[in-house]
Amino acid sequence: MRKTFFIVFLLFSFSTLFAQDRISISGTVVDASGITLPGVSVLERGTTNGVVTDIDGNYTLSVKEGATVVFSYIGFLSQEIKPQQSGTINIQLQEDVVGLEEVVVVGYGEIKVKDLTSSISTVKSEELAKTPSGQAMQALQGKVAGVQIVNSGAPGGEPTVRIRGVGSFPSSSNSSPLYVVDGMYFDNIDFLNPSDIETLSVLKDASASAIYGVRAANGVVLISTKKGALNTKTSITYEGYYGIQVPQNVMQMANAEQFVDYVYQTGSAADISFVENAMQRYGRSRVNPNVPNVNTDWYAEIMKSHARQQNHSVSVLGGNDKTSYSMGINYYDQEGLLEAEDSYKRMNIRASIDHQANDWLKTGVNFNVSNGTRYIASSSAWFSAYHAVPILPVYDEQNYEDLVAQGIDYPSNYSSAQLLDYRGSQNPFLSLAYNDSRQDIRKVLAGIYAEVELLPNMLKFKSTYNSSMMFLKARSVGLPYYITNSTRRSLSTISSSRTTNVNHFFDNTLTYTNSFGDHNVSAMAGMSFRDEWYDYLGGSAEDIPLNENAWYINQSQSETSKQVGDNGERLYGISYFGRISYNYSNKYIAYFTIRQEGTQKYQEKWGTFPAFGLGWVVSEESFMDNTGILNYLKLRGGWGKLGNDKIARQDGANTTNPVYLAIDDMQVDGTTTTSTFGYLGWETVTGTNVGLNAELFDNRLSIDADYFIRDTEDAAIPVSLKLQSGSVLRNVGTIRNSGLELAVTWRNEINKDFSYTVGGNFSTLKNEVRDLYGQSYINGGQAEFRQRSQVGEPLLSFYGYEVAGIYQNESEISADPVAVDNSLVPGDFKYVDQNNDDVINDDDKVFLGSYIPTFSYGGFIGLNYKDFEFSMNIMGQTGNKILNRKRGEIIWTNDTNIDADLANGLWTGEGTSNKYPSASALRRGWNQNFSDYLVEDGNFFRIQNIQLAYNIDGKKLFGAGMPDARVFVTAEKPLTVFKYNGFNPEISNGIDRQFYPVPAVYTIGVNLKF
Repeated sequence: MRKTFFIVFLLFSFSTLFAQDRISISGTVVDASGITLPGVSVLERGTTNGVVTDIDGNYTLSVKEGATVVFSYIGFLSQEIKPQQSGTINIQLQEDVVGLEEVVVVGYGEIKVKDLTSSISTVKSEELAKTPSGQAMQALQGKVAGVQIVNSGAPGGEPTVRIRGVGSFPSSSNSSPLYVVDGMYFDNIDFLNPSDIETLSVLKDASASAIYGVRAANGVVLISTKKGALNTKTSITYEGYYGIQVPQNVMQMANAEQFVDYVYQTGSAADISFVENAMQRYGRSRVNPNVPNVNTDWYAEIMKSHARQQNHSVSVLGGNDKTSYSMGINYYDQEGLLEAEDSYKRMNIRASIDHQANDWLKTGVNFNVSNGTRYIASSSAWFSAYHAVPILPVYDEQNYEDLVAQGIDYPSNYSSAQLLDYRGSQNPFLSLAYNDSRQDIRKVLAGIYAEVELLPNMLKFKSTYNSSMMFLKARSVGLPYYITNSTRRSLSTISSSRTTNVNHFFDNTLTYTNSFGDHNVSAMAGMSFRDEWYDYLGGSAEDIPLNENAWYINQSQSETSKQVGDNGERLYGISYFGRISYNYSNKYIAYFTIRQEGTQKYQEKWGTFPAFGLGWVVSEESFMDNTGILNYLKLRGGWGKLGNDKIARQDGANTTNPVYLAIDDMQVDGTTTTSTFGYLGWETVTGTNVGLNAELFDNRLSIDADYFIRDTEDAAIPVSLKLQSGSVLRNVGTIRNSGLELAVTWRNEINKDFSYTVGGNFSTLKNEVRDLYGQSYINGGQAEFRQRSQVGEPLLSFYGYEVAGIYQNESEISADPVAVDNSLVPGDFKYVDQNNDDVINDDDKVFLGSYIPTFSYGGFIGLNYKDFEFSMNIMGQTGNKILNRKRGEIIWTNDTNIDADLANGLWTGEGTSNKYPSASALRRGWNQNFSDYLVEDGNFFRIQNIQLAYNIDGKKLFGAGMPDARVFVTAEKPLTVFKYNGFNPEISNGIDRQFYPVPAVYTIGVNLKF
């Protein structure tokens, strides 16, 4: 009996002690406006004991008395409490304006902003929405320091993106970054609906990107699409806009009167005869009888006054206590500016589901299907319109009637300069009206994952399988026409192709996280397997039926014209990688990653790519406690090694034909009959980055600064073959990119109704060739428009003569030995004699500048007043040059129009011009040398985007069941200021042969949330 009583007494005592040791707290978590927050993590520090708030923001948790309870939620500052007794504790979380507690996506994981040691810029969906666009990267233009984005005006056109310069020869590789969308690798994201993006992170330095090995040399863009959340009410969102694209900065070409003056100044008999024939056929102008009665503005003819653009998206997000989901559908439609079949349409359907099966297992599935159709108008129309003469009409009905009367097949009512016995057709509509080009692009992305929590909140294993499939069907048809015997296409033509890309990715990671005292440790180890292959089948033929339903190669009536070709490649790769991060007391941060990459693409099968980063949060030190002004300061630095595998493996081979003597067919010594193979592998890039992050004046001022050096140490460069002609690519070059980046933001809340944000980013860039394997230089471009790469100079700089002015009179000619020796006349170019030897030759050629900008900047302002929002972004760049090749080709063809700037500036006598030569001089070889006459400044300033929005609280104004709404109007690229003689000063490679111009876009839209 006493034993039984003693046991009961002990059990009662222990239970009493246990009950006294634990307390129960409950309450509601809200934001600063009092809105409840579902999904907030409520965790007892140092344990796995925790819950998340329900759909109404409520929580209940039993904890030890005196324990620390941490409330954390993405986008808000964490809050800690130490409850002493049971009861109700309501929590109000403050928005993390600075974003130090925010989690950003990094390679194969996430990390808090405050723990970063790398240079990573993250843009959220709200910022992307301020620039309505069918391409996500277009919305980043001017917003991220160190990232150059050159947009394309063509419907569905993909922008050119460069992160921290150019590290490879364009002939051997491209400089586009790696895109990782929910774990899948892509070379572009033209298929992706920007409205589906939750966050977009740009990994700029090597220490951040090294985890992706040979794919990361040009930087990495990580994209996370929108997901549902547990314990969240179902929400339905509609996002739509309608926009008008308007041509801007349209080139002014010489009108009919200016062109005729130019022709007579050249003294060309053929051109003068052409003018007289035009007056005879089309009559004389009433204003000026010496000019034909035709004055065609070809750009106005081939371009629409405006083109529409529209986008409509519907998404559904939500979740219960076990499952979250996100679904969406999108339709995008963009018309082109050309008066032709010129458009892009895309339909996207996506879905993702995440399911918490139990306490230790989480699974998920996602898919995205994109179906796009692009009609591609002939790009040569832009070039033709620049050259087309204004005294030729678009149509020649008289000729058409004559052709019909003669029974000519395929008569055309378009005009041609050859009707007037002139060279060329001179009519851009021939390429627009008689060519039909279409692409059908289908992409299917699918992925599944399973995540097992081996130790609660400490150790988890995740296995992911992703697959992407792309099917491209391309067809181009040339239709027959007849204007004259020399301006015709007798037979229809067709080229057709099918391209298939299928990629499989299988990733497995094991992640460990733990905190003990002031020590915070995270480690990850993983393995990745990839299987990538593409298959191409294409063919061409002539003489197909004109019925569109019969536009197939097999319908050709000419068996001999049929040609078929196919190609393909399959690549396997396996990688092992790991990451360790350590944080002591939120003051000292260390970060290390490594990736071992294996591939069968090159002779060297394996490569190792390590990286590390260090950080010191100075503001957490005791000696910084009373600084007052400074709220946060972190110094950081890192180094990493990357690879670039975008070089085709066959580029290391070159077959040289043997040379034989005329006598007895004897082979010449030193030549070879065998192929040459150079050892070729991936390029190696090492990067060093040091920087700081600072917050001042109660976190109202943010400063992010970086200095970087990025060296491509095994650049694949052309190496001349000894005793042979030609060259092969070898990994023996070195190219350096270095620069400074600075981003500054000031934010302030004046009162509850009014707040504002203003900021800017600035970046410098120095591109330099450092080693060419002993070669003095490597030439690029064409002989008439030379580019040169030389140690100490930027990659592929323009190279030619400097123009000192124009010879004005005979006395100036007679006093200059160069002019006398070359029989020059007034109106000719005066080149700079660099070595003062009275001879102009190759020794006088100099570097004329680079297409790579040396300084870029962007700025923004955001105003919020009650329910109104206003934002404006600006951007610009300096230090780059543009080769105005379209103007240069005027010199070589001698049968074209000229632009109005040149027509108005031609030298016509002493003192009339010291910039442009005379009209006749343009026809002489001396003035056709490549010089800085054709190399212009690419500096520009642009108002990139202006948006005004109004937010409507539907429930407050109209009652329950009504959606919240956001109505906005946007002006994109409404103003660009520049001096360059072209449509647009943004040319990705710096060579302008008249690309598709980028329009201004004016948009009205609405977002509805139910």
